[in-house]
Amino acid sequence: MKKVFLSLAIIAALTVVSCKQADAAPADTTAVDSTAAAATETVDSTAAAATTTVDSTAAAATEKVDAAAADATKAAEAAAPAKK
Repeated sequence: MKKVFLSLAIIAALTVVSCKQADAAPADTTAVDSTAAAATETVDSTAAAATTTVDSTAAAATEKVDAAAADATKAAEAAAPAKK
């Protein structure tokens, strides 16, 4: 009976030590944090570049539409006196 209690005590001690080692081991979050920060910077810079491209394309398209509208207005004004 003494051997059984001794065996159980040893198993319990090994279990406690094993759990403490697992809890004490700090997780290495530095690599994850730095990778996340780098990914965030990449996404931010890509989004900024895309926004700049979209803005410049929209401005160019607006200029072309305005020019076409002005040409259409001139053409309509030129055609109006001919109808009289």
